[in-house]
Amino acid sequence: MARLSRVEDRPTPEEVYNWKVYVNAIIATWAAVMIGYDSAFIGTSISLASFKNEFGLATKTTNEFNFISANIVSVFQAGCFFGAFFGYLIGYFLGRKHGLLISSAIFILGAGLQCGANSSTGLGIMYAGRIIVGLGIGIASNLAPIYVAEISPPAIRGRLIGMYELCWQFGGVIGFWINYGVTQHIGPSHKQWVIAFAIQLIPGSLLFIGSFLLIESPRWLVSRDRNATALTNLARLRNLPEDAPYVVEEFAEIEAAIAHERSLAGAGFFGPLRTVFTSRTLVYRLMLGSSLFIWQNGTGINAINYYSPTIFKSIGVTGTSTSLLTTGVYGIIKLVGALIWLLYMVDTFGRRGVLLAGSFGGAICMYYIGAYIAIAKPTLHPSATIGPGGRSAIAFFYIWTIFYSPTWNGTPWVVGAEMFPQHVRTFTQACQAASNWFWGFIIARFTPQMFTSMGYGVYIFFATLMVLNMPFIFFILPETKQVPLERMEELFAPGMKPWKAHDIVMARVHESRGLRDSSPKEGSFREEMDLKQNV
Repeated sequence: MARLSRVEDRPTPEEVYNWKVYVNAIIATWAAVMIGYDSAFIGTSISLASFKNEFGLATKTTNEFNFISANIVSVFQAGCFFGAFFGYLIGYFLGRKHGLLISSAIFILGAGLQCGANSSTGLGIMYAGRIIVGLGIGIASNLAPIYVAEISPPAIRGRLIGMYELCWQFGGVIGFWINYGVTQHIGPSHKQWVIAFAIQLIPGSLLFIGSFLLIESPRWLVSRDRNATALTNLARLRNLPEDAPYVVEEFAEIEAAIAHERSLAGAGFFGPLRTVFTSRTLVYRLMLGSSLFIWQNGTGINAINYYSPTIFKSIGVTGTSTSLLTTGVYGIIKLVGALIWLLYMVDTFGRRGVLLAGSFGGAICMYYIGAYIAIAKPTLHPSATIGPGGRSAIAFFYIWTIFYSPTWNGTPWVVGAEMFPQHVRTFTQACQAASNWFWGFIIARFTPQMFTSMGYGVYIFFATLMVLNMPFIFFILPETKQVPLERMEELFAPGMKPWKAHDIVMARVHESRGLRDSSPKEGSFREEMDLKQNV
C-alpha cells in the first residue's frame, strides 16, 4: 500500500514534501497508538491475579467472572460505537483539529477514571472509565484518517495514511507485552495491575498536546466558507507562498471539489445522509461494506484480541507468565503481517484475493485447533509442560495470525473507503466504523460465555464462519483494485456480476485510455491512495 517511491500527479516542488506535513500526520496518527494499545492490554490485565484480588473476582464462580470480565471489555466497544457517530458530528461542526483535541481529552478522562478504581470504589468507576475511553477512541478513529488524507500531498498520501494502520499495530504490540513485563518485575499488588491502565495516559496526553500544534485541514475550512484561512493553512502545509502556482492550483481544486460535492449532496450536515438513503445503490454499498465487518469479527479476531489468555489456556498453556509471553508473540506476528499487507499484498493481489486466502487458511487453522482440543482435552489434563500436540496447536494459532493479519485486518477498511464517492464518504466511513465497533461489542460481550458453554466448539464456530464468508466474497463483493473513482459506480450497475465486474470495468477503462492491450499504469496506485481514508 505504501511505497517508498513517489508517483506525482503533476510537477511538484520539493518544498511540498516538508517536515510540517509529516509532523501533522504523525500527530494525528498517534490516535491509532491509543486505539491499538487499548484494544490489546485489557484482556491480559483482567487475567492477572492482582486485578482479580483487588475487585474480589477470585472468589467468583466461572459464570460470574465471565459476566463481569465481558462487561469490562465490551462497554469499551459500546463507547466506540457511539463515538464513531459523534466523530462525524464533531468533525463537521468543529473541524478535524478540535475534534482530535476533544477526543484525546475524553480519552484522558476515561483513562484517569480507570486508574482511580480500587477495592474501595468497586468496578463502577472502571465501567464508566471504559465507556468514556471508548467514546474518545470512536471519535478519533473517525477523524484521524480523514485529517491525514486531507492534508497530504497526493504522491505521499498513501504512505501517510499507511502510518495509521502501522501505529494501530504498534500500540497493539505494546498492549500485548505490557503485562508480561510488569509480572516479571513487580509482584502481585495494586501497582502491578494499574500500570497497564496508567500507560493509556501517555498516548492520550501526547495526542492532546500535539492537537494544539495541528494545522487545521484546508479542505474542512473551505467547506465552512473560511477560504482565507484555508489558503493560509494550505500554504503553511506546502511550505510555499500563498501565491505560488502549486498552492493556487491545489486550492482551486479544493474549492471546485467542495462546490461539486455540494451540488451532489446538498449543503449542510444532513446532505450526505439524504444522498445515501435516497439512493438504492448507495444503501446497498453501505450494507455491503458494513457486512464485511460482520465477517471480519467472524474470523475470531476480537475474541483473540480481548481474551488471549483464555484462548491459550484452552489450548493447554498454563501459568500467567507463559500465557502473557505467548500473547506477546501473537502481537509481534500481527504487526509483521500488517506491514506485509501495507507494503505489498493489498495492491498486488487485490481485495477479493487476499480476503479469500485469509479465510481459507484461517479456517483450516481454526478447525485444527478445535479438533486438537476435542481429542486431547488439554484443560482436563493440565500439565506443566506442553506436549507435541499442544505445541502444534499453538503453531497453528500463529499460522492463523499469519493468514489473518495481512488479509482481513485492514482490507475491509480499504474496500469501505473505495466503494463510495467523495461527497458522502465522511458519513459512510462513520457508519462502517460504527459497524466495526458494534460487531466487536457482540463478540467481546459473549466470548467468555461461549468458551464456557461451547469449549472447542468456539473454534469450529469461527472456522465455519470463515468458510461461509468465502462464497459471500466471491459472488457478492466486486474487486475494486485500480478501478478509478469515477468508474466505481459501474461495478454496482444492475445486471453486473460481481465476480466479473472488475475485468469488464477495467477493460472499459483501458479502452477509454487507449490501453486495451496494456497493463494499468502505476498512476492508478495514486488514485487508490486517495481513497484509502480509513485504513
